Amino acid sequence: MTIEGQVGEPNGAERPQEKQRGPVVLRRSRLREPTTTDQRLLDSRGPSDWVHTDPWRVLRIQAEFVEGFGALAEVPRAVTVFGSARTPREHPEYATGVELGAALAKTGCAVITGGGPGAMEAVNRGASEAGGLSIGLGIELPFEQGLNPWVDLGVNFRYFFVRKTMFIKYAQAFVCLPGGFGTMDELFESLTLVQTKKVTKFPVVLFGKSYWQGLYDWIRDSMRASGKIGDKDLALLHLTDDIDDAVGIVQEAYDAWEATH
Repeated sequence: MTIEGQVGEPNGAERPQEKQRGPVVLRRSRLREPTTTDQRLLDSRGPSDWVHTDPWRVLRIQAEFVEGFGALAEVPRAVTVFGSARTPREHPEYATGVELGAALAKTGCAVITGGGPGAMEAVNRGASEAGGLSIGLGIELPFEQGLNPWVDLGVNFRYFFVRKTMFIKYAQAFVCLPGGFGTMDELFESLTLVQTKKVTKFPVVLFGKSYWQGLYDWIRDSMRASGKIGDKDLALLHLTDDIDDAVGIVQEAYDAWEATH
């Protein structure tokens, strides 16, 4: 639909010709379109570049949210556990992950991991073998190979930010096993959300004192000491080597949350 120019705009300027394409308004040089939206939809002979455009990506993003929410909507209380995909099966940290996953499952918690190998696989394995619900939220990466075999409920994502929403939305706690950039990314995102009260009653446990102590000391001695965070912010982090302690922190936070809901 083309609308002729009109006079009488508030600033006295003549209104230019325009074309409406759904909610989009086109003017001046953008008026000249060789085809219509319907024509492009129905013409199978046209180019396929449209599937890579930003408006189409929005629909794929929406679809990922819908699939994720649908798959996880009835998940019981859960704990998200992060850790390195590079942890070998023969490493002590792998055995710790299996034990942690089993311990969480025995309290009635589902476990959620990134669904990959290494520490994530260990936690999924422990939960699955203990009879708990083992969830893996995978991500499309050039160097990781699908979901590990101990995932009972799995969802694969294209977009990190959609996946991160699922990690947060369906968990009551985070436990971070030793890991790399991905683990650090999720750790600090969760701390930011708790600090700003976007999520509440949400403990963050750093499991493995020898691995995490240096980071914890820097947060305490540099960030807090210089006033970039406060004592309450530092208290959001729980550093431990003990599985019973980690599970107890998770259970205590859940009990406190349940008491207010």
